[in-house]
Amino acid sequence: MSGHSKWATTKHKKAAIDAKRGKMFAKLIKNIEVAARTGGGDPGGNPTLWDAIQKAKKSSVPNDNIERARKRGGGEEAGGADWQNITYEGYGPSGVAVLIECLTDNRNRAAGEVRVAMTRNGGNMADPGSVAYLFHRKGVITLEKNGLTEDDLLDVVLDAGAEEVNDLGDSFEIITDPSDLIAVRTALQGAKIDYDSAESGFQPSMSVAVDVDVARKVFKLVDALEDSDDVQNVYTNVDLSDEVLAQLEDD
Repeated sequence: MSGHSKWATTKHKKAAIDAKRGKMFAKLIKNIEVAARTGGGDPGGNPTLWDAIQKAKKSSVPNDNIERARKRGGGEEAGGADWQNITYEGYGPSGVAVLIECLTDNRNRAAGEVRVAMTRNGGNMADPGSVAYLFHRKGVITLEKNGLTEDDLLDVVLDAGAEEVNDLGDSFEIITDPSDLIAVRTALQGAKIDYDSAESGFQPSMSVAVDVDVARKVFKLVDALEDSDDVQNVYTNVDLSDEVLAQLEDD
């Protein structure tokens, strides 16, 4: 399993805990509103909206909140915010590359909160382009195993355009080219395989091996960044060994 997959395993578990705490609700709602505004308010004709709603439901966001966000984004109700996508770049502890995606209605607030989180947790902001070249955008689908084997999954998704399937322990992660994301999730639906989320994200093209002390510092930085309501996703290029992963899981 690659270092990225080990990072994804730990992040996936953390995301599940955050979801139970309700920490992710506001961010998931924003995704629904933006998807509806961009591609229309009908989930049947807007795969991105369908997947945003699916992810929110998996995280136990109340249906009323989901529906109101869909209507605001689709123009059926007033009150939608002018959300803007902004990406910030920086370096974390030991020079780890950090890519931060924000969705905000206040650029100054987002920039300030990201900068404070970085400087207080061993990070430094970087100029645009300094870090982005170390990452490439991919489609990422996650799903619980529920008795599925890797071969079962490969039989369904390879012909649809999946590039790889990573075993994350209790779940699988399917990586695709962004242009093949909808085809792969449609193949899963056709095979009646349930999935937790399907969205575009960044993966590192070059990873940096870190020890457990640096890994803890990186997680502390990521947590601080994700505490901002404006921050949607944080990506790093850390490479976690089996030993480091085991120690992190014991924390």
